[in-house]
Amino acid sequence: MKTLNQLGIKEKAKISRINATGAIRKRIMDMGLTRGAVVEIRKVAPLGDPIEISVRNYTLALRRAEAGCIEVV
Repeated sequence: MKTLNQLGIKEKAKISRINATGAIRKRIMDMGLTRGAVVEIRKVAPLGDPIEISVRNYTLALRRAEAGCIEVV
C-alpha cells in the first residue's frame, strides 16, 4: 500500500484509509481528506515539506508526516 507522501508531482490517487487517531485524524478528515476522495500532488516544497495537494476542487498544504498517515490506491 502506498501513502500520500510517496506520490510524485501530478500523480493522482484515491484515499483508501487514514492511519491516524485523535486530533490528527479529525483534522485530516475536516480538510476533506476522507475515504474515496481523489487527490493530486501539485507541488513539493524545496526541502520536501510541506506538499501541496488538490482535493475536492480546492488546494491545501500538508506536512509529510500527516501525508504519511493517508493510504492511497
